[in-house]
Amino acid sequence: MSEDQQKSRAVFVNVGERTNVTGSAKFRKLIKNGDYATALDVARQQVENGAQVIDVNMDEGLLDSKEAMETFLKLIACEPDIARVPVMIDSSKFEVIEAGLKWVQGKSIVNSISLKEGEEQFLEQARTCLSYGAAVVVMAFDEEGQADTADRKYEICERAYKLLTEKVGFAAEDIIFDPNIFAVATGIEEHNNYAVDFIEATKRIRENLPGCHVSGGVSNISFSFRGNEPVRRAMHSVFLYHAIKAGMDMGIVNAGQLDIYDDIEDELRELVEDVILNRRDDATERLLEAAERYRDSGGAEKKEDAEWRSKPVEERLKHALIKGITEHIIDDTEEARQNVERPLHVIEGPLMDGMNVVGDLFGEGKMFLPQVVKSARVMKKAVGHLFPYMEKEREEMGLADEPAGKVVMATVKGDVHDIGKNIVGVVLQCNGYEVIDLGVMVPPEKILEAAREHKADAIGLSGLITPSLDEMVIVASEMQKQGFDIPLLIGGATTSPAHTAVKIEPAYANAPVIHVLDASRAVGVVSKLLSDERDNFWEETRERYAQIRETRARTQGKKTRVPLEDARKNAFNPDTDGYTPVKPKRLGLTTVEDVTLKDLRPYIDWTPFFFAWDMKGSYPAIFNDPNRGEAAKTLFEDAQKMLDDMVENEWLKPKAVVGFWPAQREGDDVNVYADEDREDVIATFHGLRQQQQKDGDKPHYTICDFISETRPDYIGGFAVTAGEAEDDVVKRFKRDKDDYSEIMFKVLADRFAEAFTEYLHERVRKDYWGYAPDESFTCEELIEEKYQGIRPAPGYPAQPDHTEKEALFRILEAPERAGVKLTEGWSMTPASSVSGLYFAHPDSAYFAVGRIAKDQVEDYAKRKGWSIEQAEKALSPILGYEPDSLKANVAEAAE
Repeated sequence: MSEDQQKSRAVFVNVGERTNVTGSAKFRKLIKNGDYATALDVARQQVENGAQVIDVNMDEGLLDSKEAMETFLKLIACEPDIARVPVMIDSSKFEVIEAGLKWVQGKSIVNSISLKEGEEQFLEQARTCLSYGAAVVVMAFDEEGQADTADRKYEICERAYKLLTEKVGFAAEDIIFDPNIFAVATGIEEHNNYAVDFIEATKRIRENLPGCHVSGGVSNISFSFRGNEPVRRAMHSVFLYHAIKAGMDMGIVNAGQLDIYDDIEDELRELVEDVILNRRDDATERLLEAAERYRDSGGAEKKEDAEWRSKPVEERLKHALIKGITEHIIDDTEEARQNVERPLHVIEGPLMDGMNVVGDLFGEGKMFLPQVVKSARVMKKAVGHLFPYMEKEREEMGLADEPAGKVVMATVKGDVHDIGKNIVGVVLQCNGYEVIDLGVMVPPEKILEAAREHKADAIGLSGLITPSLDEMVIVASEMQKQGFDIPLLIGGATTSPAHTAVKIEPAYANAPVIHVLDASRAVGVVSKLLSDERDNFWEETRERYAQIRETRARTQGKKTRVPLEDARKNAFNPDTDGYTPVKPKRLGLTTVEDVTLKDLRPYIDWTPFFFAWDMKGSYPAIFNDPNRGEAAKTLFEDAQKMLDDMVENEWLKPKAVVGFWPAQREGDDVNVYADEDREDVIATFHGLRQQQQKDGDKPHYTICDFISETRPDYIGGFAVTAGEAEDDVVKRFKRDKDDYSEIMFKVLADRFAEAFTEYLHERVRKDYWGYAPDESFTCEELIEEKYQGIRPAPGYPAQPDHTEKEALFRILEAPERAGVKLTEGWSMTPASSVSGLYFAHPDSAYFAVGRIAKDQVEDYAKRKGWSIEQAEKALSPILGYEPDSLKANVAEAAE
């Protein structure tokens, strides 16, 4: 595998290490003293500081490790800001691991299992982990002991890989190898090559064991320099720099103990690199000699080149691209054009040199998406200036310049969301690909027509809402029927490798079908698909998808759901606690047009803003992230500048409609009445009930449980939009070829829509409905949802059926009153719009319905007046079984 390919795969997952009693004295003391509340703060801080997984270890001689693990994981499950990241259950005792597996939410990671006690115990423990749906960390440890050389590390991992995939049925992507990171620079000669052995083993594992991951405890590498934080940080960063390039994609590391590789002082970096790469016999002595000078220095600050404008034009162009500076780009591009024979030479020379640096930095994790999009804006302006000259030249000389490849991209029919697609398009264009972007709500026939017209090398589909998943299957089926043989790329928030493997790939057998996780993977995937590597890459992917299908079929068969009638007997009952429903101050509809962007600005939740730019971290903690902090600050400053302009010049006019009606629960449904006579039912909202096994007295929820069945009750609904002029603003940026501003605006418009939702809900509680007139919360507390009541939305976890929007929009008169319409795929337009229901009961809470059984699907179909096939299609993302109707559709498409 080439270095460029490695870079495309090296998206590093940071595992927080501070919730580990063996690695953190502070955490150990808190757990031993039973101070779990403060211990939770440690976990929360890890997540806020950028940990994408938290490692929980309770192995301490004076602790009841099993009880401590259970207690802590139960508490984590009740903390949304912690539970949003996966948990790595870490213990040397498998009974502690199994106890943790019973209490952890979602997909977890077991750390660890190994072959040290032989194959029989290894296979037994692996099967237990698989039964809980957990991924596993596999230590490079067998009956002979821990592996220390590259050969031994790889040999053990290869053996474990075959056992897990061939005998147990593990999906390769659920296997994480830990080839043992040992301390270097210990003074013992045999230890000098430990880092090199890990890096070499990692490279071989990723090349020969497809689909798996590589992790390790990074702080082990610097154990010899305990107490000297500057040197330790430098060692961690240098080690990761080389290990990530080799394929290491996870690591247990404190983000606060990392420096940016390029920011490490030159001398220290060279000394550390000599140790990590074992380049000199005296490397340890040299680092030890210099270490004391760095103990309190914190490293030198990165020097900024203030004289770049005095450099040759070629260097100025490269600098402008890397830094995203547009101010002088037209003048510099013209100066460069005057110095070359053809305008194309400016693109092929300094402009591509600069973009190659951008691509390398992005692949190495030294640049982030916002910076890449800024670089693309500079590139587009330069190319835009050169384009007329190139067109004239082509006309005169009959020349034709071929791109690296052509990709047709589209958001599928019924879906209006395209921020992620636009970012992927920009990244591909930065790497020399021609992107034909068809926009949003594109029907299959238009996508395939464009692919033929442009002689596309690949098609990329995007979607945000769950109905888009079915649209992607339709496109794949049509590609098969019409004889296409070009790759199909799948991306978007609701997509996944599992859905791609189970539903989309079987419908299109002529060419690769690849799920692309995020923009950072797009270039690597496309380059493989359009090169000699295509067949090998396709075969690897097909094997991985086949494994996913087999694992899914096997695990689905093992999981049992509570029968619907039993779940109903365990429903939440709102009529047992003495609560009297509050009548809204004003029944019926109210159009809200008195709100401005200025009113909404304080209600913006900034954490999702950074997620939209693929910069994961909580606001404002992300500003302190050692890797992403500076980029995040720059992005935030750019956002504030655009916000100022949006507010001052009123780019958007927010608008909403809110309604309240008498309501009554009937079974798993809620009937909505025209007035207090409660005779004329104007709408019925249909609930979906949880059917997973429950512990203790936890109820099986449906959203309809929060409405009384015996007492007069009420329900609310809303639809809001940031403004109908969104498309006009977007067109302005498109004309200027300003992708960065276009994407920034769309992300901010989404933030304003969500802020309007928060703002309106506050007015509902205090005024329109008035069930909490005296509440007083800060904007931060509102974002944390500390108030009474919920506002679930159709298409989301508590009511996954998007078609429920139809009744809501009808009784709200949303198109007429708020300008918010539904597409045929149940997406809302304008794109920056939100809708949902209001529940006021004090115990109402958000939840996920989860997978449901066939008995509920049949019951739901009957209540909705649908066929079973209609219900299965609408509920396909949450089905706990493989429906015959979908099997038949896929089989027909494959034929």
